Amino acid sequence: MKNLLEHVEDSVGVRKLFRRGERILVAVSGGLDSMVLLHLLHRRAPRGRGKLFVAHFNHQLRGRASDADECFVRRTAAALGLPFRVGRAAVKAFAQLRGFSVEMAARELRHKFLARTAVRLKCRVVALAHHADDQVELFFLRVFRGAGGEGLAGMKWRSPSPANRTLDLVRPLLDVSKAELVAFAHAQGIHFREDASNVSVDILRNRVRHELLPWLRRRFQPALDQSVRRLMTIVGGEAEVVDAVARSWLAKSRPVFDRLAVGVQRRVLQLQLQRLEVATDFELIEALRRAVNQPVTVGAAVTVVREKSGRISKLIAAKEQFQSGRLALRLKAKPQVVAFAGVEIGFCLAAQGGVGGRRMPAGAEIFDAAKVGAKIVLRHWQPGDRFQPIGMPVAMKLQDWFTNRKIPRARRRQLIVATTSGGEVFWVEDQRISERFKLTAATRRRLIWRWRRL
Repeated sequence: MKNLLEHVEDSVGVRKLFRRGERILVAVSGGLDSMVLLHLLHRRAPRGRGKLFVAHFNHQLRGRASDADECFVRRTAAALGLPFRVGRAAVKAFAQLRGFSVEMAARELRHKFLARTAVRLKCRVVALAHHADDQVELFFLRVFRGAGGEGLAGMKWRSPSPANRTLDLVRPLLDVSKAELVAFAHAQGIHFREDASNVSVDILRNRVRHELLPWLRRRFQPALDQSVRRLMTIVGGEAEVVDAVARSWLAKSRPVFDRLAVGVQRRVLQLQLQRLEVATDFELIEALRRAVNQPVTVGAAVTVVREKSGRISKLIAAKEQFQSGRLALRLKAKPQVVAFAGVEIGFCLAAQGGVGGRRMPAGAEIFDAAKVGAKIVLRHWQPGDRFQPIGMPVAMKLQDWFTNRKIPRARRRQLIVATTSGGEVFWVEDQRISERFKLTAATRRRLIWRWRRL
């Protein structure tokens, strides 16, 4: 096989990823992948193939380790004689403020920084170090989320920046394996930083990387990576065809919507929902595809309707008032019973009696008392409320949960939620409990919770 530099040169040339002499912003975290990318691009730059700028975003998630990453990248850029730009943000605080997962918040802030920096430096492209192994991991992550053909196709060699669509994100290493990057770094003496969070199996991507994929390779298919990448290429090509047909139909409205292939119908609806700035999922698209002139609720005061022609209308109702009122309580050793908004709630503290096991009857739940804390608040659902339903990997908006479970809007206004003193939802009436407050092997005291409508 060609050496890595020649291979990347071929990939860049065949796909026309960069223009000759172009100004390129390279996103460098300090890890193996981005350090190899930086050195590869630096080696091609003296031949008139681009002026490089180094950008590093400090997520401030790992204290001194994050600052050390920043210093390392700064020193590397100086040693290579390249301009350096840095951005910083308290990602965890931003995630809490916006109700995002830390990963989602980090991604948004990082892309905004890269986009701003690229514009200031007059760079048209931002080079990212995603590689072939990332593609395989992403495939399984999107399978778990129920993605369609476009999502399963994975990352593209070139795609618009989510923070500024006039800029392009370019991935020159997309067909290079992690093993090849490791070998190149060792052979060339390229230093890099290790992120301890990359081995934490609390993160879904890491569980896919360190547990699922090795098991599949060992037990089912040693050539799993090649098979998955081939499948992504095939699915991606087919998705492009469906997308082209759908866009053509939207421009011309021919033939009749009901006569379109099912896959094209779904893409036609998805494209329209995206233009209307409505979050899409399979259930919503299927509901619209199967029902003509029947409003489908997609938000607190938003419905969408598909006409027989296939066109979607977005309807916004008059804003409804959320019910106010709250009851703050302190948990005590003895059993307590309170009434709030037509619901009687009884609760008591008890010693731990094992994890899981029997299924709780209707109108009863058990929580880890230490995680709930000494003070709780009962109130109605409010805009922006989020919780992590038990069994789900991330938190979601209660609005989305209600929509997915087809709970009528009038009923949503009646439901009671219980939160910690800090405002985190741990219980929603007649719904699942929060994953964060379930019993574990470390639980020492239980909060036994019962309720009934009066």
